[in-house]
Amino acid sequence: MTLATMFFTMLLLSFLLLFISFWLPQTSPEEQKLTPYECGFDPIGPAHLPFSIRFFLVAILFLLFDLEVALLLPLPWALNLSAPQLPAAAATALIVLLTIGLIYEWLQGGLEWAE
Repeated sequence: MTLATMFFTMLLLSFLLLFISFWLPQTSPEEQKLTPYECGFDPIGPAHLPFSIRFFLVAILFLLFDLEVALLLPLPWALNLSAPQLPAAAATALIVLLTIGLIYEWLQGGLEWAE
């Protein structure tokens, strides 16, 4: 199978699945389905309570350190190169930078959940 044939087959299959997903489901909006709550009780208080900004801060910090792990995953293979100084220096710089950022967040009180 050539690359062009495989590409067009993939494109055709994608459009076919997209078409089926839009036209196959039966939609029947009822009064119960159109209400904001379908769990059987009447809402008490406002419908949308704002999240604490600390939740978003912890989520962003988690993503940042998760990204650090993803960037450091190729390091063991890079250290087996003939000249491992550049990958090791880049990894060390990344770890130092993120450690300084973590210390800064810690000192500013960004990691304290309760005030």
